[in-house]
Amino acid sequence: MEKDEENVPEPGQAHQTLKAIVRYEGTAFAGWQVQPGERTVQGSIEAALSKIANRPVSVHGASRTDAGVHALGQVCSWEWPEDADLARLRRSLCKMLGPDIRIETLEQASHGFHARKSAHSKRYAYVLHMARYPDPLLRRYAWTVPWNLDFGLLSALAGRVAGTHDFAGFQGGGSSIQDTTRTLFSVKLEQGLVVGPETCPGAWRITFHGDGFLYKMARNITGTLVEIARGHAPASRLEHVLGQPGPYHGHTAPPQGLFLLEVLYE
Repeated sequence: MEKDEENVPEPGQAHQTLKAIVRYEGTAFAGWQVQPGERTVQGSIEAALSKIANRPVSVHGASRTDAGVHALGQVCSWEWPEDADLARLRRSLCKMLGPDIRIETLEQASHGFHARKSAHSKRYAYVLHMARYPDPLLRRYAWTVPWNLDFGLLSALAGRVAGTHDFAGFQGGGSSIQDTTRTLFSVKLEQGLVVGPETCPGAWRITFHGDGFLYKMARNITGTLVEIARGHAPASRLEHVLGQPGPYHGHTAPPQGLFLLEVLYE
């Protein structure tokens, strides 16, 4: 549990809430959230800030990405002295955290801002690379899919996932969340890469825009869509899983293909 009492400036010191957009390559991390004995993105940022401040600093993240998942636009917030030079702080953090983590932007947030609680929605993308064997330059950023997929069917199924549903059937095991109703504003199949050094015609992405995501929800939906599109499950499998109480029992897409694109605020 996060300790808010460790996230305040020294007594009598004026403070501000800072908002950072963070980009990271998730391969070497055990996810975003702090875990004892594990290297995590949150833990790395907190360690750097605590070293600079010479006291414990807690960071709130907008999304708890899993081990191996990447982010182009994760958002986090923390309390910091009001008179700080933010440009200098950003430079220091980038030097201390690189090359796996980069602070894209750092700014003063509005009063009461909280990276997770203030979020309106999030956008994720899952990257599929259609190839018999992994591409050495893409293997950390895509699921190599060696089967023939019906992309017309996959696109139609993606549209059927959108809307407000009880997504308990797509929630990964081990989650304690009780309210499993979420709204996906859109789920779209598009061709092209999210990241990569060159245009790759064999790359596709499924983009998810929703007000919230359950544990492994995007990866489990992707796994189900691929199983149907390759002919290993009937199209009715989608509605069947949506009607289940959970947890998910099916193929989970591997973590390296998932990217947190951005967190949106009103």
